[in-house]
Amino acid sequence: MQILGSCLHLKSKRICTAVKSCPEPSQLKPVFMKEVDSHFTEFVNSLVAKSALLDSSSSASPFPASCSEKELHKAKALRAPPEHGKIFTARRSLLDELFEVSHIRTIYHMFIALLIVFILSTLLVDFIDEGRLVLGFDLLVYVFGKFPVVFCTWLCMFCATVIIPYSLFFQWAQGYCTSSHRVIYSLFYGTLFTLFQTVGLGIGPTYVAISYALPPASRFIVILEQVRLVMKAHSFVRENVPRVLSSVKKSGSVPVPRISQYLYFLFAPTLIYRDNYPRNPMVRWGYVATKFAQVLGSLFYAYYIFVRLCIPQFRNSSQETFNLRGLVLCIFNSILPGVLILFLVFFAFLHCWLNAFAEMMRFADRMFYKDWWNSTSYANYYRTWNVVVHDWLYYYAYRDFLWFFGKKFKAAAMLSVFTVSAAVHEYVLSICFGFFYPVLFCLFMCFGMLFNFILNDRRKGPIWNVIMWTSLFLGQGVIICLYSQEWYARQYCPAENPAFLDYLKPRSWSCHMQM
Repeated sequence: MQILGSCLHLKSKRICTAVKSCPEPSQLKPVFMKEVDSHFTEFVNSLVAKSALLDSSSSASPFPASCSEKELHKAKALRAPPEHGKIFTARRSLLDELFEVSHIRTIYHMFIALLIVFILSTLLVDFIDEGRLVLGFDLLVYVFGKFPVVFCTWLCMFCATVIIPYSLFFQWAQGYCTSSHRVIYSLFYGTLFTLFQTVGLGIGPTYVAISYALPPASRFIVILEQVRLVMKAHSFVRENVPRVLSSVKKSGSVPVPRISQYLYFLFAPTLIYRDNYPRNPMVRWGYVATKFAQVLGSLFYAYYIFVRLCIPQFRNSSQETFNLRGLVLCIFNSILPGVLILFLVFFAFLHCWLNAFAEMMRFADRMFYKDWWNSTSYANYYRTWNVVVHDWLYYYAYRDFLWFFGKKFKAAAMLSVFTVSAAVHEYVLSICFGFFYPVLFCLFMCFGMLFNFILNDRRKGPIWNVIMWTSLFLGQGVIICLYSQEWYARQYCPAENPAFLDYLKPRSWSCHMQM
């Protein structure tokens, strides 16, 4: 008690000294609270500074957070600069991190609840109309029909992509050093590779899809795999040819990748070739099963969206007179199914499908997309919506264009990238739907280019995010409305002995006149 009393006496002396006189206890209270407040403020500020330092170091470096600042700067200096190509690092997909937050996972639960409502609505309507529960999936059976043809076509494409590009590159690399006419030698092998890309992977699968009259979803599988393998083969050759050329100048050994490295790249969820990628130590097969189950659930979700929201609206659209009022109503009625399909494509393919294959391949870099939903500019939206394709376009279309023509032509390089992307998207839709109706191409090249320059990276306010989402909703409504109208018009108003121009003229503009 004496020690405690002496301590209190010393503390009171210090406080008295601070206020230059010993006041009453009521006068000591403000001084004491001021002292506590200053110490607490210092503690909070230091805690915030440390957490910010740890967060930046963990996101920017593969080293643990306990490393010193000097070690972190040293690690950053050892990395290859961005202009040397894409840097692959071990990181999770953004949705996997967000779903750990209960509030975000509730949104996921809301979409599941909406699927249950769609199922109940379909069952109840069928029960009222038919007098029995109808669980038929005729639409799914139709769109994924002729699957043996699809599998054989894919197997031929894949085996050809494994053998021919690798063999051509191997033969070129081995003979380039000893060739006395290197330019002619390279042109010969480059021509063979271009012929394979154009005829073997280009014309061949397209001919199969058209001649066998594959249904839409089966065509999508064939054509999307065709585009993917073309991009993969180009990346493999584009990344390895400069290595061979530089090794010849240095009089070193020719660096030819192993066939196992090329085969891993063909299955890996990336379009940028590397000899090695960051790998996870093990495969979580439960995670793989969950992702494939979510893909299957998204497929049924899309089925019920078309059954409940699209087919009833467009089934009789060709019997109505084409007018501006009907078109406006069609577009706005198509916004909801269009946006739901957009979300499903993103979630099923960019998140679930790619993550499932990444997990099976132990591929550690899971940044297949970024937070595109927070974009305040279309420029940022294009960069973050599909990082896998954007990386390929950036490194092999945009940067190679600037390397060939010079850095002064950035606008022309961007225009060329937009044109290539829009043309490929329209090619996929034209082959898969069986008609040419360049709605997506016009939206991409006109409004997409315009918004890319108007809604640029300088737009930072939340109002620009609202504008971006509004235009995105309207664009999805236009796409669903016009393509659906054209599909049903060609079903109800088939052309007898169609000429080539009949595949190019929109049938939905004149179908109602033939009814």
